[in-house]
Amino acid sequence: MEAAFEEFAAKGYAATRVEDVAARLGITKGTIYFYFATKEVLFREMFRHDSTSSADLSTAIANLRGSCADRIRDLLLIAYENTANNRKTRELLRLSIAEGTRFPELVDCLHGQFIAPTLAALTALVEQGVTSGEFIQEAAADMPGVLASSIFQVTVWRLMFADRKRIDGRALMEAHIDLVMNGALQHSGRAA
Repeated sequence: MEAAFEEFAAKGYAATRVEDVAARLGITKGTIYFYFATKEVLFREMFRHDSTSSADLSTAIANLRGSCADRIRDLLLIAYENTANNRKTRELLRLSIAEGTRFPELVDCLHGQFIAPTLAALTALVEQGVTSGEFIQEAAADMPGVLASSIFQVTVWRLMFADRKRIDGRALMEAHIDLVMNGALQHSGRAA
C-alpha cells in the first residue's frame, strides 16, 4: 500500500504503472496482480487503506474539554494537523479532486472519513454553544462550514505551492478561528 501510495501520489492514476509499484518493492508486477486484479483495484484499495486513519480524530474529538469555544478551537487545530499538515491526507485530497469523476465512491470515502466527522462535531459544539447561551444563534447558523473552510484553504495552498510559497497555516487558522468565534460569542468583547 505504501509503494502504491507513493507512485499514485507522484504520478496520478493515469501515469502510474503497476510495474513501477512493483519495482519500488523489488518484486514482479505479477506478484501485485496476484493480490490486486487490476491497477484500478490497487488504486481503490490503496485509497481506502490510507483513508482509515480518522480513528485518531474521533478519539481526539471525544477527549475535548472546556467551553464550547475552547473545544471548537481545539477541534479545528486537531483537524488542521490531520489534514493540512498530514501529507497522506493532502495527497488523498489531491487524488480525489483529480480522480473524483472516475472514482466518486473514493471521494465519498474521504468525505466520510475526514470531513463529515469534523463537520458533525463542529455542528454539535455550535448547537451546544447556542443552547448554553455562549453563542449568538444568528451568527452560528453557518459557523461549522465557515470554521472548517480555513483547513481546506491551507491544504489547497500547500498542494498548489508546496514549499515554493510558504504559508503559516497555524497562524492563519488561529486568526480565522478568532474572527469567526468573536463574531459568534454572545458577549462581543469576550475573546474565544
